[in-house]
Amino acid sequence: MSTLALAAVHTKYNLVETARIPIAVIGSIVFPTLAFCMFVLPQSTVTGDPGYATAAVCSIVVFAFMASGLFSIGLDLAEQRSKPWAPYLRTLPGSPAARMIGLIAATLVIALVAMIPLLVIGGLFTAARPGVLPLVSAIVLVVLTAIPSMLIGVIIGTAFGPKAAIAVTQVMMFLLAFGGGLFLPPLMFPDWLDAASRALPVRQAREIVIAAATGEQIPLWAIGGIVGWTVVLAVAAVWLARRDEGRRYR
Repeated sequence: MSTLALAAVHTKYNLVETARIPIAVIGSIVFPTLAFCMFVLPQSTVTGDPGYATAAVCSIVVFAFMASGLFSIGLDLAEQRSKPWAPYLRTLPGSPAARMIGLIAATLVIALVAMIPLLVIGGLFTAARPGVLPLVSAIVLVVLTAIPSMLIGVIIGTAFGPKAAIAVTQVMMFLLAFGGGLFLPPLMFPDWLDAASRALPVRQAREIVIAAATGEQIPLWAIGGIVGWTVVLAVAAVWLARRDEGRRYR
């Protein structure tokens, strides 16, 4: 069986395993929409302006994918490594990459489902009205630009134990969400914070998705940054996985 075929099997059973705990699925779906209702909908200045409303919806969608990557992958992987099942899987002939790809793919599927109620509420109660093609482009790009967040989750889950992973994930989510301009628009940032924010993968993902949704030109610095982060984080994730294998399973 090829790595991709094995990854599809891992994706299927990761989704089945998650579906066996309904509150986990409900929480993943409801949390982003609840955050949108609590933080964005009460602000009539934002919801009444098409540009601001579209940017706000895009920001919360990027937040949903980032939170899924950090919590679903980081905490789940750290917990898996602490149980006997993970060492047993490492003794099988299948590639470890298939297990990681399957976990990332299953997380992306759940994040896509979580995006649906958010888009519905954004369409019904705000002035956000992206066209069909910009909307489709933004959805495709939000998936692609979520890869760095997923890889950060892989790194956390591989480098830390379950208890430490919780603390690290919380700190990372706070830094990336606020530093990336997902809760406060970068227009409110001082110059030094805006410059630092542009170096974060979440800020780059936000700018790419907003530009696609509004039909504006995607900034080149964001494209270069997200590609660079993807390569660097992928190399770090592979290195940590091999180091973990050498320490625990050789």
